[in-house]
Amino acid sequence: MDVEPVLIFILALVAVVAVVRWVAGQTGLPAAALLPIIGIGYAVLPGPNVPLDPDIVLAFVLPPLLYSAALDSSMIAIRRNLRTVVSLSVVLVLLTALLIGLGFAWFVTGATLAAGIAVGAAVAPPDPVAALAVGRKVGLPPRIITLIQGEGLLNDATALTVLSVAVAAATGDRFSAPAALGQFLLAAVGGVAVGALVAFAVRLLSRPLSGDPMLANAVSLATPFGAYLLGEVIHVSGVLAVVVAGLIVGHHTPRSASGAGRLQTSAVWRLVDFLLEGFVFLLIGQQLPEVIRGLAGYDAATVVVAVAITVGVTLLLRPLWLVLTLLLPGVLHTRWSRGGTGEGASVRWTGREVVILGWAGTRGVISLAAIFTLPLVTETGARFPARDLLLFCTVVVVLVTLVGQGLTFAPMVRALGIRADDNDQALLRNEARAASVAAAVTALNELEDQGHDDISGQVIEAMREQLRARLSRYRDRLSQLRDNDSAGPPISPEYEAALHVRRVAIDAQREECLRWRDAGRLSDEGLRVLERELDHEERLLPDRPARR
Repeated sequence: MDVEPVLIFILALVAVVAVVRWVAGQTGLPAAALLPIIGIGYAVLPGPNVPLDPDIVLAFVLPPLLYSAALDSSMIAIRRNLRTVVSLSVVLVLLTALLIGLGFAWFVTGATLAAGIAVGAAVAPPDPVAALAVGRKVGLPPRIITLIQGEGLLNDATALTVLSVAVAAATGDRFSAPAALGQFLLAAVGGVAVGALVAFAVRLLSRPLSGDPMLANAVSLATPFGAYLLGEVIHVSGVLAVVVAGLIVGHHTPRSASGAGRLQTSAVWRLVDFLLEGFVFLLIGQQLPEVIRGLAGYDAATVVVAVAITVGVTLLLRPLWLVLTLLLPGVLHTRWSRGGTGEGASVRWTGREVVILGWAGTRGVISLAAIFTLPLVTETGARFPARDLLLFCTVVVVLVTLVGQGLTFAPMVRALGIRADDNDQALLRNEARAASVAAAVTALNELEDQGHDDISGQVIEAMREQLRARLSRYRDRLSQLRDNDSAGPPISPEYEAALHVRRVAIDAQREECLRWRDAGRLSDEGLRVLERELDHEERLLPDRPARR
């Protein structure tokens, strides 16, 4: 095998993903919408292309992406919002699959109800990557972010289970509604149990491995694949197992992992997300020419009707469902408290928030991977009904939502004026900082009362003075935040000046260490130790542009 062309191709992919990310950062456009367009352009050029292998996507791409998203989610917030999350990730997925199935059975020549439900299940689950990337950049409120995250984590398992049932019915297996419901419940309950079991095993390993960040990272990278494999082996939802494991592990990581391990694990998963997401979005665009070639046996009217049904139901049912659930009495309403702390008056969703949630339904690689798993033939040896047409409809839905909704999501958010209350968020964080420092002062007082012989009073007092100075800064900041009437936190010239001074001091220390290394007075190993200390100190500073 000649590896050089393969290596050149991989390097070119990485270069394209990196350039698109840079362009997205400069323009504000989501990379998830730009990459499929580039993929389409590349697919029509001569040269090697990458066909989508659904087994590889489902086994090697989807688990790490879902696990990383689950680690970054809030199990408490999702549990508080569970009824609405379930209505979107289960009920809405089922309705989407059923309505598209009925539309195909009634209006598309050559299609069956089962085939229509199969394509409906494939396009039903939104991929929240593009919406979340834009939403975080434009400052969507946390409760909207949580809903998008929670729905994206759980809907894949629903869709894949419905798809498997529809394929079984379309290929000739005996089908009954009670059996299908039982299969769905078994897959869901079994997936949750497997995920909890894997998370428990990871937590047992976390404490003895917490002193070695490299081992902790190795376990973290292996966890999603282990959860998925175990779920698939015992014929339950491997996808749901990955999500549940990630939610539980992420919830307990602050207690079980060391600071160094958390920093390294976070960096590793950010890199994994960056590369995998870039690859799969390029891959989406590359499938269009090949799928179009499969439409030779269909007349234009059939193709137009099938696409109209699939795209129409996908785009219209979601906002309609959100509006209906808001109009229903309290059972489906999600109630949130200010700042998500459980205090204060509960609030309901507003019309503008419903519009944003309705437009956040971009579809992605899970839809393509799901539809490409359709078999070529049924049990009788006949071709799977309208398979090429189902593939084309799915690709169109993915491109329409990913490109169309992805590119217009940020302008819509800005036009509607929906933003998180940055002042409230800053106030909450500073209250937590002040409480944590006060707890540290209390712990030092208790340590002093215990009278340890190997700890001098001067050491305790020095640390106590540092904590008191920090607590004083936090309390001053809290006073400013509480007196602030604007949505954003107040800008303190003194605080900004102090940040600038600290950055200047860190830069000067780093340059002096480099001069010592270049002069041969400090080894490269010693330089890396000192650089790591300065990097951690710099990492603690707020992410603000440096003063010129």
